[in-house]
Amino acid sequence: MTGPLLAVDKLEVVYQRAVAAIEGITLAVGSGQIVTILGNNGAGKTTTVRAISGFLGRDDARITDGSIAFKGRRIDNRPPHEIVRMGIVLVPERDKVFPNLTVAENLFAPVPRRIASGERRRLETLAYEFFPRLADLKDREAGLLSGGERQMLALGAAIVCAPELLLVDELSHGLAPVVVEDLARRLVEIRAQLGMAVLLVEQNAAVALDIADYAYVLENGRVVLDGDARRLARHADVQEFYLGRSASGERRSYRSVKQYRRSRRWYG
Repeated sequence: MTGPLLAVDKLEVVYQRAVAAIEGITLAVGSGQIVTILGNNGAGKTTTVRAISGFLGRDDARITDGSIAFKGRRIDNRPPHEIVRMGIVLVPERDKVFPNLTVAENLFAPVPRRIASGERRRLETLAYEFFPRLADLKDREAGLLSGGERQMLALGAAIVCAPELLLVDELSHGLAPVVVEDLARRLVEIRAQLGMAVLLVEQNAAVALDIADYAYVLENGRVVLDGDARRLARHADVQEFYLGRSASGERRSYRSVKQYRRSRRWYG
């Protein structure tokens, strides 16, 4: 395969046939890369991963322009089950697990038919190795798990589906910082051991930029900054607006920034 694993080109998505949610987004994920999409609420992050995964229909939204290609094949506006079979699996922000099923049943339930039983058992074993806590909770209903345990289970269930590209929507949502840091380290281990690429949608810029290879910053449905994650973390705008630090090193809150305008994209 030549070119990136995932290529999103000038993507536009409209809700209810009238409201533009994302406008002209272009991004790429290479094989084995961790790429993050940063932005605040309403920036278009979740819409982007829903468009990639095929789950836009539930929100009365549709891709109206641009393209999404996975391994060189167009996948825009395809149904979710086809996209999963191709090797893309989404861990959503909400509704991560089946609450009335046990942990063990959650790991088995979403496995595509294309995966042989032996491979499924190997991946299930790996899921328990990545998240040992789940092994202690095999027989517990998922609805009784903590938020961190549910996120572990959602990631474990995704692993058992053998994706080439794992989409993770808001890893940190509602979780304590120590839990988020642990989950981020697990994502790095999963990438290293299984070789899968990860597209991580995140509001916690500090965590995301620490583990990502490349980053995109979205505002109002557009990419306003992108670049190598380590270098982007040093960019003054990112320091102030997403990491909460002023040029002097003083901690700043998002609300303390009264005006914020982009003069140009930064490729640094």
